[in-house]
Amino acid sequence: MSGAVVREERQRPPAEELHAAELAQLAARDGAAPRPAGWRLTPRSVLAFVRGDAELGVAPKYVGSRAFVERCVVALATDRGLMLVGEPGTAKSLLSELLAAAISGDSTLTIQGSAATTEDAIAYSWNYALLLAEGPSARALVPAPLHRGMSAGAIVRFEEITRCAIEVQDALLGILSERALAIPELDGDARTLFARRGFNVIATANTRDRGVNEMSAALKRRFSFETVLPIADPQAELELVEREADRRLAVADVPLRTAPELTQALVTACRELRAGRTEDGAALEPLSSAMSTAEVVSVCFAACAQAHWFGAGEVTADHVVTQLAATAAKDDPADVLRLRHYLRRATDGHAGDAWHALDAAAEQLAGP
Repeated sequence: MSGAVVREERQRPPAEELHAAELAQLAARDGAAPRPAGWRLTPRSVLAFVRGDAELGVAPKYVGSRAFVERCVVALATDRGLMLVGEPGTAKSLLSELLAAAISGDSTLTIQGSAATTEDAIAYSWNYALLLAEGPSARALVPAPLHRGMSAGAIVRFEEITRCAIEVQDALLGILSERALAIPELDGDARTLFARRGFNVIATANTRDRGVNEMSAALKRRFSFETVLPIADPQAELELVEREADRRLAVADVPLRTAPELTQALVTACRELRAGRTEDGAALEPLSSAMSTAEVVSVCFAACAQAHWFGAGEVTADHVVTQLAATAAKDDPADVLRLRHYLRRATDGHAGDAWHALDAAAEQLAGP
């Protein structure tokens, strides 16, 4: 209908669409300023896009030190790839998406690593009907993310690279060193695809997967490694949780929000469980689950959704504890009892009605 507002039906548009106005604003500011070949924005604007810039009205999207994000940007301007390693839920994938969106204008050239990932899935495969009819040809070739990224001079994201078999990982060796992909089935110049300027790879790996398929020393040398740490500043983590939970709830048409004091208690609890000690230094038994910032956001989202669809229209400590226990139990069912023990003693070191409500809600958790 003419003039009607078209509602976004996709659950999560890619970063280059979600933040298109900011990317356009930064590109206009850059003008003809020097930048690495093939980049849409200058390195300074890439940094501003990721971390935010109050003067330009660019919202922060990733919580991390300026020095850390600068190193990531610089790594992608060199002849080495960027490897982001860290605990689950530390926003490695988000950072790689934001960097790809700012540098290439396309964050969708993504390989999701798993035990089932094959070399065909990362480089190229064939349209077998055309292959049988015509033989190997450029028309029969089906490009995968690496082929497409090299052809376009764009960033390729390789998620969970250590979940892939060693031989699949090592398909990157020649690509990262020679910036060339061999296609032996084709003839002449088509036998080798040379990457256009601007191409690079951002890979991610969870430290908890270390040893699953350890990267070879040769491949490690072709990456600049950066460790993504949990958010150090409690206030910054709280603000991020509130902002991201609000965004997800708006997309889901859930009108409820967790009370600020309850959200703050939840963030504090997960920080203490993550660290294995309280804010005043007392040791406590950590959970097997990472209790990451991403998991805190999910708990807030789920608690609000539960209260909206099954509650009386108010998010309570019972909703929060129910969802928190579900998160804690995914790695080890015994973590539910550890969570219960933590919540029952947390009121000794924390004041406020929210902590007492969480303590009371812990009674619903199974255990002696």
